Amino acid sequence: MGLFSALLGNAGTVTPESLSKEYGHLLSDSEVIEIGFTLVRDMFMFTNKRLILVDKQGVTGRKIDYLSIPYRAITRFNIETAGHLDLDAELKIWISSEQTPSITKKFNKSVNIYDLQKVLANHVLG
Repeated sequence: MGLFSALLGNAGTVTPESLSKEYGHLLSDSEVIEIGFTLVRDMFMFTNKRLILVDKQGVTGRKIDYLSIPYRAITRFNIETAGHLDLDAELKIWISSEQTPSITKKFNKSVNIYDLQKVLANHVLG
């Protein structure tokens, strides 16, 4: 992921293997990371059981907030593909009965947004 893209708030893909090495201690015994993304210092990953958002806080990033959202709490989601002038793809996730999206993430053009949509569809709709 390019530095300029990261500074603009666009997430890039991270391999599940590297995420498992760093965040494996967060996973349950039968849980595996299916797809993950990085955004400057923060991460978010989709496992076979939930969505995990990692928010590194402060100057040093030593304080970390882990938000875990089970797929059953996601009521709807939306993806928007990148266009010719708008180079960012976007994901919106609604939790429970909220009127506005609880989570909004932008992705750089290297991310296949359809892979992410497939993971969500398999778990939320499945």
